[in-house]
Amino acid sequence: MAGNTFGQVFRVTTWGESHGPGLGAVIDGCPPRLTLTPADIEAELARRRPGLQAHATSRREPDKVEILSGVFEGLTTGAPLSLVIYNRDVRSQDYDALKDVFRPGHGDFTYQAKYGLRDHRGGGRASARETAARVAAGAVAQKVLDTAKIMVTAYTVELGGVRIGRIDAATIWDNPFACPDPEAVPAMARRVEEVRGQGDSLGGIVEVRVQNCPAGLGEPVFDKLDAALAGALMSVGAVKGVEVGAGFAAARMLGSENNDPILPQGFASNNAGGILAGLSNGDEIVLRAAVKPIPSISREQQTIDRYGQPRTLGVRGRHDISAIPRIVPVLTAMVRLTLADFLLRHRAIA
Repeated sequence: MAGNTFGQVFRVTTWGESHGPGLGAVIDGCPPRLTLTPADIEAELARRRPGLQAHATSRREPDKVEILSGVFEGLTTGAPLSLVIYNRDVRSQDYDALKDVFRPGHGDFTYQAKYGLRDHRGGGRASARETAARVAAGAVAQKVLDTAKIMVTAYTVELGGVRIGRIDAATIWDNPFACPDPEAVPAMARRVEEVRGQGDSLGGIVEVRVQNCPAGLGEPVFDKLDAALAGALMSVGAVKGVEVGAGFAAARMLGSENNDPILPQGFASNNAGGILAGLSNGDEIVLRAAVKPIPSISREQQTIDRYGQPRTLGVRGRHDISAIPRIVPVLTAMVRLTLADFLLRHRAIA
């Protein structure tokens, strides 16, 4: 299966399935002499670990990581890093009823069309469980970004139509929604309970911000930084749209409104989202990702089976009500992986 490797210099290949023995990542191109321990990676994995939020799947995975290669005496060696996370709470029998039925909104139909078979146990490679490997690799990428003091922060700006009114970064992980506005949390909780009672699910919007990114990262024309970041975020299964800076609002602005004046002390505004002509401009990078509702819902939906016969399906088992907040560390990881790759590419020519 192609399409499992990300990056050019900092290259990450993820492997494994939702209900297989485990999953993980192989990272090639990681610089030597960076401090790295399993605890560094597990701190990031803890934020996407299942079974922690009331509105999340009850599947409980410890998500402990083993570093099989590429580290000696607590430092990266420059050799490929191999990371493994074992699956411990697998109940494949929960998916027996889905063996011959395509779930609406999932990749069941398209995987069958492409490969002529599919792993119905949780979706195989199409499962959100695969993103644990991305988060693990993203923790390593942050070690590369630390050398340039680049920091990536992500949080929920909207959940089920409930929007935040302010941003207090210190409170992002003080609630079950990765919400930076404490006043919006109760409304989000009520919305989740309302939709849970209907047997349905919710989508939302996540914002990602990058501080201290130097100017000049990115490649001209066909490998622009904003294009790469958008592709990285869109590679996450639940993401259906990406904005950079003002995003779609720019289409309703005048040029005089959208342009960011350049002053001796820096940019006066940031409609560009920190990227001009595909290159970082030294300002804060601002991205937003539209996250679709979880497709596995108990409400009955129309579908077909593998023989083309009509079926009615209500999905049972352990599933999230929303990909938020567990998708927040995943999107953080994808931005980290992109920036680490471009940073190393930039250093090669600087």
